[in-house]
Amino acid sequence: MEDLISNLFVTKAINACKADKPFWYTSGKIGVYFINAEFLYGSEEESKKLLTNIDEALSDHWTLPKKVFEQVLSQYNSNNIYKFVIDNLVETISKNIDINEIDYISGGERRDWVFSNIVAYLLKKPHITIFKDLSAILNNSDFSKTEEINTLEGKNVLHISDLITEAASYVNLWIPSIENLGGKIKWTATIVDRMQGGANRLAKHDIVTYPLVKVDKSLFKTALEKERITKEQYLMIDSYMNNPDETMRDFLIKHPEFIKESLKATGKTLIRARKCVEEDIYGLGDLISGFAN
Repeated sequence: MEDLISNLFVTKAINACKADKPFWYTSGKIGVYFINAEFLYGSEEESKKLLTNIDEALSDHWTLPKKVFEQVLSQYNSNNIYKFVIDNLVETISKNIDINEIDYISGGERRDWVFSNIVAYLLKKPHITIFKDLSAILNNSDFSKTEEINTLEGKNVLHISDLITEAASYVNLWIPSIENLGGKIKWTATIVDRMQGGANRLAKHDIVTYPLVKVDKSLFKTALEKERITKEQYLMIDSYMNNPDETMRDFLIKHPEFIKESLKATGKTLIRARKCVEEDIYGLGDLISGFAN
């Protein structure tokens, strides 16, 4: 587990902000960390290359799964970080689930495929590739055969994902896709559970969640002990996890120059800073009222 935590920070799969420079989120809020579980593919650069290749292959659903599998298998055999993560994921599954009860393994478009294809291969289970249009393609475990799915009646499915936040993709896409074919997602194994209600939501659908990592205070305490983050970063994260909005509001009151500098930026930073100011997301009133002018 400790090596896994180190890998999360080495690859920036979890990227903690500097104590005086929080991240801008799409919502117009600021926060103290970003999570990109797919970076555990080995690095940000390698994961982005894989996702680009997936995007280029998406036009042909039939040939895509094998193309993805060939790339992740090569990475598994050559990258120690990715192999370590996948081996831990397979071990977690094997310890908690009777493998004989798993009929299929599934993964959803598109970051799930970073992890699901190789797990299906290692567990010798057929793989269901689910697309956002709810269509699905079936492959055998080594992806040498591809076929349409006529029915999954009475079959149990283990879904592999990169990340669980509020489980919206599960509820809106992955669960309906499998259930439309008569199957049932009975379990899910995920790399990161953000601890934002997703596992509880899935439990209402009778799905048991097995995460490799939970984003809680103990995670960051271990990261501090392993010197992956500084004491200042840890204290800010700890406060943020207690009360995110109040922590960030206090930060902006103490550092009004942060918004001023962000409004001089370009691209996403500028757009998000403007949204924060114009909507007065943190209720700062006169302190920031003239900043966007």
